[in-house]
Amino acid sequence: MDPAWALREIAFQLERAGEPTYRVRAFRNAAATVDKTEASQLASMAENGTLTSLPGIGKATAGVIEDALAGRDPAYRSKIVEKKLPDGEPLRSALKGDCHTHSDWSDGGSSIGEMAVAGRDVGHEWMVLTDHSPRLTVANGLSPDRLRTQMQIVAKANELMAPFRLLHGIEVDILDDGALDQEEELLGQLDFVVASVHSKLRMPARDMTRRMVAAVRNPHVRVLGHCTGRLVVGRGRPESEFDAEAVFTACRENGVAVEINSRPERLDPPMRLLKLAAEIGCEFAIDSDAHAPGQLDWQPYGCERAVKAGIGPERIINTRTAEELLSR
Repeated sequence: MDPAWALREIAFQLERAGEPTYRVRAFRNAAATVDKTEASQLASMAENGTLTSLPGIGKATAGVIEDALAGRDPAYRSKIVEKKLPDGEPLRSALKGDCHTHSDWSDGGSSIGEMAVAGRDVGHEWMVLTDHSPRLTVANGLSPDRLRTQMQIVAKANELMAPFRLLHGIEVDILDDGALDQEEELLGQLDFVVASVHSKLRMPARDMTRRMVAAVRNPHVRVLGHCTGRLVVGRGRPESEFDAEAVFTACRENGVAVEINSRPERLDPPMRLLKLAAEIGCEFAIDSDAHAPGQLDWQPYGCERAVKAGIGPERIINTRTAEELLSR
């Protein structure tokens, strides 16, 4: 068993189970160290019990490497509490991609390459990279210059990973007046734009409605992200107030999909609004909003909710090929 693969597989399962980032990072850092170490040196150190002298290798990760080199299933895997996900079928099998993901260029925990490989490995034909925009400084949002540089990285990834396709997008902040937090010319160069509200979530309903409608009328926007901004775990966060009928009607009229956000702490929009958007005739995007590779496996949460709301695959934009997605 390849020890780097074993370490990354454990990291994936920890992310999927929602374990703390620091624990996941230990396994991904250890995998990076293994990648840089000659196989013969690694084997010798494992035999001599000196793996922990390597940077980023601790007792737990050394044990995984030793087990992998000996052909054993790493004992650490048995410590991971498997997170049972919703079934989400048959809709999950119909999905070809994910419209909302993050890398370590903003507030994600893994590189663009690692996210792309994980997207391919969970069965996607394509995936959209949507790191944050500049105003969201807490999430290390991308300035125009950083976003332009990222374009080159995405182009290189596509050269290496074809036929899998990494689409270049952004999760752009919806400003107080409904404008988008990035240069219009630059937005026009991207493959895909998800627009989301991240600030002043308690804005009066009339103002929030005006703000969101203005954003979805922007011709660059393809998806309205986590529309209520709610959090449903821990102390939680209440929903933003807005005229949902007006906002969803604007989405339908402007060809903007309503996101069914699959993060377990969001599950946004709530079911009553999801059913309303379906009744109005909206299209939808079932997105993981993944900030780490293992979180790409969270789409069944959104699939389950779409099925309950009576939304079929013909109204889910993730069921389309990359060419079909871009042609619209």
